[in-house]
Amino acid sequence: MPAKERISMSSARTAQSNTRAVLAKLFSPIANDLKKVDHLLQSELRHSDPIIDEITQHAFRLGGKRLRPALLLLSAQMAGEVNDSHRILAAVVEMVHTATLVHDDVLDEATLRRHEDTINARWNNKTSILLGDFLFSHAFYLASTLETTMGCRTIGQATNIVCAGELRQTAASGDFDLTQESYFQIIDAKTAELTACCCKLGAYYANANEDLIRQLEVYGRHLGIAFQIADDLLDLEGEEIQTGKSLGTDLMHLKMTLPLIRLRDQLSIREQCELKQLIAAPNPENHLQILNWLESSDAIQNARNEARHHTYLASEALAKTPNNPAKESLLELTNVVSQRDS
Repeated sequence: MPAKERISMSSARTAQSNTRAVLAKLFSPIANDLKKVDHLLQSELRHSDPIIDEITQHAFRLGGKRLRPALLLLSAQMAGEVNDSHRILAAVVEMVHTATLVHDDVLDEATLRRHEDTINARWNNKTSILLGDFLFSHAFYLASTLETTMGCRTIGQATNIVCAGELRQTAASGDFDLTQESYFQIIDAKTAELTACCCKLGAYYANANEDLIRQLEVYGRHLGIAFQIADDLLDLEGEEIQTGKSLGTDLMHLKMTLPLIRLRDQLSIREQCELKQLIAAPNPENHLQILNWLESSDAIQNARNEARHHTYLASEALAKTPNNPAKESLLELTNVVSQRDS
């Protein structure tokens, strides 16, 4: 391996280790509960058929940081105490999230996630679609085992909104004139809806009052919007060795994300036509030219500021809530999301 590549790999491992350490500290108030959720996921995703078992266990490894289960459990602990319903719902939202990732990798033709082959890369697209369906159906079965239907209904509605957001994004592919308003509507649905749902369910099943449920839901929504903007920035300027997933897929599939929208709106009519031509013909040379345009403008910083604005709004949603360790973790998560590099 060349020296430069060894240094890059070493830097990536250091960054990943640092991220894990930061998240471990933030998730410390719920560490035991997260372990129980992981055990539940592993047991629920086991299958007597060895081929299906291999595929589902690989999907379990692709899940990553467990952010959504952590949001649900931290919201529960902030509002009261974590109980069995929370742990079941935390496993459910992680299954739903993993199902969306598996389907996204097919749509994006991605081959790498969490430094592992995607399901479609290791097997094929048919396997990915069927696995996503398997995870969705199993998630709703598990949610239906709770004594009340509120969790199942809320997750069902959120999942429907997530899928609608993905449909809108697919329909908008190639739309150079996509407005900022439409962009925010798409990411609010496809990403923020599920993070808001996690926080809402955590509070609800801890018997929180309506005000606290609403405040945590608002927190989760703004955190999800910030997370997606940061993800869109990574897709443009991140490094695959660092992030551990396929990048450049937004440009490849002609998606107008916030940095590109902000760049477009700064340009003259002639420059907009040139940018449109570059985006319409995705290749490494055009990608590099677009990055040069982005770097010579303030579009990247502008989008970063927008992400920070939403993390500020997330923090503000919790400003009048009682202080405790779980709240401190939720507030610190806003900094992690706005500064993420993987």
